[in-house]
Amino acid sequence: NSTGMSFLSLELVGKRLEVMKEIAPAVRRVAILANPQHPGEKAELKSSLDAAGRMGVQTSYIQILPGDAPDAAFERIRQERVQGIIVFQDAGMVARSARIAEFALRERLLAVSGWASFAEAGFLATYGPNLSDAYRRLATYVDRLLKGARADSLPVELPTRFELVVNLKTAKALGIAVPQSILLRADQVIE
Repeated sequence: NSTGMSFLSLELVGKRLEVMKEIAPAVRRVAILANPQHPGEKAELKSSLDAAGRMGVQTSYIQILPGDAPDAAFERIRQERVQGIIVFQDAGMVARSARIAEFALRERLLAVSGWASFAEAGFLATYGPNLSDAYRRLATYVDRLLKGARADSLPVELPTRFELVVNLKTAKALGIAVPQSILLRADQVIE
């Protein structure tokens, strides 16, 4: 029996693609970069492909296994001639986020993901749950479990705070003018 917090990865991946398209409407082809061993990866990929199909965006799915250097994936992204990268968030991708951001900037690709730390590492934008808030909420679960509550009696929580983070330094380096509509909605703008 388990409980916990959902990060709504399946529901939000389409929103991340929408943010990318709002910033750069000409984007027609993106790479999806993911760890195929992440438990939710297959479902998140399906949601991504569905969202991309609705928006008329072609996709290339590119894997990075834990422990692998990203160089082969970067070469494949170059070969696919994409205009942007959507990175599924997990611990391995967080650890590689600065390197992915450097690659995306060098190749002049828009990079988006779901957690603010990716934008802080140099991604153009992120949209997803506020992780600090989610972790604080999970602390109440730990407290309840330590006081004797059964895990199967605690519902899975949904995040209540979401954040759009835009990295204007990256946008400037890419020569992109981020629309005012995005900047007004942003919870954080990195300058």
